[in-house]
Amino acid sequence: MDGFLVIFILLALLIFSAVKILREYERGVIFLLGKFWKVKGPGLIIVIPGIQKMIKVSLRTVVMDVPPQDIITKDNVTVKVNAVVYFRVVDPRSAIIEVEDYLYATSQLSQTTLRSILGQSQLDDLLSRRDEINSQLQQVIDQQTEPWGVKVANVEVKNVDLPQEMQRALAKQAEAERERRAKVINAQGEFEAAQKLSEAADQIGAHPPALQLRFLQTLVDMSTERSTTTFVPIPMDLFDQFQKTRPKKDE
Repeated sequence: MDGFLVIFILLALLIFSAVKILREYERGVIFLLGKFWKVKGPGLIIVIPGIQKMIKVSLRTVVMDVPPQDIITKDNVTVKVNAVVYFRVVDPRSAIIEVEDYLYATSQLSQTTLRSILGQSQLDDLLSRRDEINSQLQQVIDQQTEPWGVKVANVEVKNVDLPQEMQRALAKQAEAERERRAKVINAQGEFEAAQKLSEAADQIGAHPPALQLRFLQTLVDMSTERSTTTFVPIPMDLFDQFQKTRPKKDE
C-alpha cells in the first residue's frame, strides 16, 4: 500500500510538472532530445520531463532604450544622442535558435547602427529631418534582425545634446533668422499698403465726387478729434479754374 501511494505521488508530480500554461502573448519553443520539435501555445500544453524542454518567448512589443552615444556628424560636430527602439518577436523559433540572446543582440545592433547612420548625417539634417533619419534607422535595423525572427516596428531619436558653444551659435543663427523674417514681413506690408493707396488714388481720380466725399469725411473725423477747432469746408469746384489754367508738362 505504501509503495502504491509513493508511485501515485510520483505520477502526480510528473503530470503536474509536465503541464504548462502559456498566456495569449506567450509561445513555447519545444526541444525533443536536444532537437527542435515545434512551437506550442497559447493555452495548456504538455512537456514531457527529461525528454522535452520548453523555452518561453514573449510576443509583446519590447520598448528598449538605446544608451546615449557620442557621435561625430558629417560636418565634424560632436553630439550625444540617445534613442528608443520598438520591436517584437514574430518567429519564436528563430529568436531562440538563430541568436543566443535576441534582446542583447538587438540592443547592441541598435547602438552601432545609430552611430553609423548619424555619423553620415550633417547637424542640420539631424535637427530638422528627424523623421527621415528615424525611418532610415528602422529599415536598417529591421533588415539585420529579420534572420533572428525580430521585427523592428519603429525607432525614435529622443535627445540630441549639443556642446555649449554650438548651442550659442544656433541661438544667434535663430535670432538672425527671426530678424530677417520680420524685415521681410514689414517690407511686404509696406508694399501692399502702397499698392492699395495707389489703387485708391486711381479710383478717386476717376470719380471727382468721391474726392469731395472723402474731403468731407476727413473734416468730420478732424472735428471729432478736436472739438475746439472750427473747420469751414470750401467747395472743390473753386479749384477747377486753377487746374484748367495750370500749364501742362509737355507744353
